[in-house]
Amino acid sequence: MLRTDEILSTIEMLHAEHLDVRAVTLALNVEDCAAPNIDHLCRKLQNKITSRANRLVEICDRVGVKYGIPVINKRIALSPVSSILAGHGQAGALQVAKTLDKAAAECRVDFVGGFSALVHKGISQGDDVLMNALPEVLSKTNQVCASINVASRKAGINMDAIGRVGHLLVEIAEATADKQGFGCAKLVVFANIPEDNPFMAGAYMGAGEPEATVNIGVSGPGVVCSALKRRLALDANLTLGDLAEEIKITSFRVTRVGELIGREVAAELGVAFGIVDLSLAPTPEVGDSIGEIIEILGLDCVGAPGSTAAVALLNDAVKKGGLFASSSVGGLSGAFIPVSEDATLARAVGKGQLVLEKLEAMTSVCSVGLDMIAVPGDTPPETLAAIIADEMAIGVINNKTTAVRMIPVPGAKAGDIVNFGGLFGSTPILEIRNAGASHRFVHHGGRIPAPLQSLGN
Repeated sequence: MLRTDEILSTIEMLHAEHLDVRAVTLALNVEDCAAPNIDHLCRKLQNKITSRANRLVEICDRVGVKYGIPVINKRIALSPVSSILAGHGQAGALQVAKTLDKAAAECRVDFVGGFSALVHKGISQGDDVLMNALPEVLSKTNQVCASINVASRKAGINMDAIGRVGHLLVEIAEATADKQGFGCAKLVVFANIPEDNPFMAGAYMGAGEPEATVNIGVSGPGVVCSALKRRLALDANLTLGDLAEEIKITSFRVTRVGELIGREVAAELGVAFGIVDLSLAPTPEVGDSIGEIIEILGLDCVGAPGSTAAVALLNDAVKKGGLFASSSVGGLSGAFIPVSEDATLARAVGKGQLVLEKLEAMTSVCSVGLDMIAVPGDTPPETLAAIIADEMAIGVINNKTTAVRMIPVPGAKAGDIVNFGGLFGSTPILEIRNAGASHRFVHHGGRIPAPLQSLGN
């Protein structure tokens, strides 16, 4: 049982340290909105979303004020839209996306996710429609976010789908060239996609979930930074085990706050409470950075030898603290390393301290993957696909979620600075070495088989 006095004392201690509820996401199953006529489908979709979510923002704001913890983003995640698109064609997919955009605006939510396709073993008719529509959808809507799951532990890696995504990224970037290719920031490519993730752009509602549920994304890199600084100020001779313990305790407190707020929002909406995702998601603000935590742990710069070990320590400690605090932990739950959204990571890229290869190594032990990385606009689509394939392999072999949110910025070269604004931040363009050297590999296509379940050395 959560005790309000315990939560309030935690809030009082952490109030000035960037503690927030990063996202309250209302997940809805929309399979019952399927209809043979696209206009009828869109009316059903609009009515279901607005009737269920019209009080979401109001309730989140009221609960946030009550406990002194702001809810930064209010979002909606849907069951995969591809499942209701079969037979409607690309024009129908765009009409559905515009309906989602309209519903999101009416409900005043920040984003709506679930324009998703699950193609890790093959591409269905609905998946095909959705994927073909992505360049137009992501360039002509504001709040709609998309995700594609191209790999899983049991199915292996669908290289046909990945090869196609490489070309889609180029098309989406070109369609949003006036926004520096920002449409690509609203598309995430996954291995082992979680079905209860509250974070965009990859949030969607998976099979087996209730009709409607509330999932919470609680962040707090700034809280962890401050806790570590306090401990080190008291004793500079702490071991890494001692610092891991401090991260674990802090994560426990943050998770307790998230569950309290999540359960209250769910109760007021009259829906089930789902999970707390306790991922540390940074922002471009100074002091709210995963990179800064890595440096506090003793590295002079992110990207130096030891960076992967530091991320592993952080990720593990966060999970242990959260699991002790709640029996409802889910989603991604760990540490995000989105380059443009983290001022310290972006600075390290600009100085040449953090390169793509080292960043990829760090993703093997973080909770997601290559997130919000900007690459040269002339990168061949096969090279983009090969980068995705590498990241998917890390997820499949290690039985973990990995993802890629990559933005080929039209006209930009390695070292140029791109600014996406707001929480999306700014970053130098990453250099891609050996660009163009992966064509034959990607063009083989097919499916990389699922890995052996035993003999897992």
